[in-house]
Amino acid sequence: MQQLDWIILSVTLLFIVFYGVYKTKGSANVEEYILGNKETPWWTVGLSVMATQASAITFLSTPGQAYHDGMGFVQFYFGLPIAMVVISMTFIPIYHKLKVYTAYEYLEQRFDLKTRSFTAVLFLIQRGLGTGLTIYAPSIILSAVLGWNLTMLNIIIGILVIIYTFTGGTKAVNVTQKQQMFVIMSGMFITFFLILHYLPNDMTFSNAMHIAGANDKMNVLDFSFDPENRYTFWSGITGGFFLMLSYFGTDQSQVGRYLSGKSDKESQMGLIMNGFLKVPMQFFILLTGVMVFVFFQFNPVPLHFNPVNRGAIEKSIYANEYNSLEKQLNQLSEEKKEFNLLYIDHLNQNYDNPILRRKLSSLSEKEKDLHDQAKVIIQKVDAKAETNDKDYVFIYFILNYLPSGLIGLLLAVILSAAMSSSASGLTALASTTAIDIYKRNVKGQKSDKHYVDATKYFTLLWGIIAILFACVGTLFENLIQLVNIVGSIFYGTVLGVFLVGFYVKYVKANAIFLGAVISQTTIFFIYYYAIHIHPNGQEKLGYLWLNFIGASLTVLLSIVFQTFIKSKPKEIVA
Repeated sequence: MQQLDWIILSVTLLFIVFYGVYKTKGSANVEEYILGNKETPWWTVGLSVMATQASAITFLSTPGQAYHDGMGFVQFYFGLPIAMVVISMTFIPIYHKLKVYTAYEYLEQRFDLKTRSFTAVLFLIQRGLGTGLTIYAPSIILSAVLGWNLTMLNIIIGILVIIYTFTGGTKAVNVTQKQQMFVIMSGMFITFFLILHYLPNDMTFSNAMHIAGANDKMNVLDFSFDPENRYTFWSGITGGFFLMLSYFGTDQSQVGRYLSGKSDKESQMGLIMNGFLKVPMQFFILLTGVMVFVFFQFNPVPLHFNPVNRGAIEKSIYANEYNSLEKQLNQLSEEKKEFNLLYIDHLNQNYDNPILRRKLSSLSEKEKDLHDQAKVIIQKVDAKAETNDKDYVFIYFILNYLPSGLIGLLLAVILSAAMSSSASGLTALASTTAIDIYKRNVKGQKSDKHYVDATKYFTLLWGIIAILFACVGTLFENLIQLVNIVGSIFYGTVLGVFLVGFYVKYVKANAIFLGAVISQTTIFFIYYYAIHIHPNGQEKLGYLWLNFIGASLTVLLSIVFQTFIKSKPKEIVA
């Protein structure tokens, strides 16, 4: 990194932090600190909702996901627009009518304290882990690529977020996320058009899409019913729908964003805005990853993108074997470039040559085989090494091919996204702890200022916990998938509790509590035996289905238990 990159990176991040502090200091009461005085306009609600979900993991992992596996991941988001409509019609009017600070307050009014506390604790566990991951994800990648100290990066990102969330609460999160979304999308658009500029002069965007298609990167839709396939149209429209319904409808990090809206209508418009823009945004980010793939059809591609693993091999007895593979890959890259240029020439003559398409696909398979052989060598050097390098693809491209200045902007994008989602997580964790756990159980009458101070100190506490989670984290396959897996384990059960509360009026407290506890326990077993432990690395069940199973099981069990609980007194009387 050059001095210009450091200046752009530092100025961008410090501006966001100090702007957040300046605009929101001095919250006088709980409503102002947790709900931003309910003054947030709809477009700020929409941007805040989008920024909360768009973590650094989104901008590091998603392009790498598309580079390796193509556009199919976009199906994960197909259930989101439907979920936005359901939440706008059902969840928001109830939350606003009851004037709650957190989603879980509703559950005590509908059921009882133990149900409220159980769901709040499930949220705290998964969001605490998730917030740690949003800090850890960019830290481990930037530390590996740039040589920065991992622990120091975790601490720096965590402290920057704590400063303005501690000071201004929800309002600080809302005002800073507007700047963060501007930085994020500006950086991504500039990068996308630079990639187009770097492609051969006679190559059009249509040519690039044909090359991507010849390499199976443009298979957007998969209508198969195979439960082992992680991303299909059906898993996205069902499992993805239930995940999004739970995340946006019951996760306080999102609920807190739209509870701060000026009115029901403003909150609803913000969510609908998210429903319209989120899928196109993810499609664009994935398409950027596909364009990086096309770029590397004409430029040298590394045998492995993770520099830590490459460094370990260079110091090992397997260095020569690895170097031999690199030479084969360099020869293959030249052959790929030659055939791709020939394919473009045919395309410019309006002829999509099927023989050349098959040849390009064959060369990609040979390249994949060389990458797999490299992974075998990495495992020989270190059996515990993470061989999946999807998360390093985009940052490798940024650092090696983008001009000075833009590198600093893209690093600011990554760290801004980390700060944005982490800030939402911290405010949600703090408000849930303060309102659902502390305030509900503390004895004696306390002032409004007392609870503002308590929420601030819980923000600090959870910030420290998130940093500690980040410092002990481990890389697991693809980071964006890890975050969604963690969510899928917990979200289904929580969503089931809310669905029963909203729609199954005759189910009471004991039945829903038993149903939720058993459902969550079952999900742990399903995850462990069908997803976590599986032969030959092949999952028996895609993790998205956990959301559907958890929600459905909670609803069904609660209905069964309510029937049993109802009938039992009658039998005693008889």
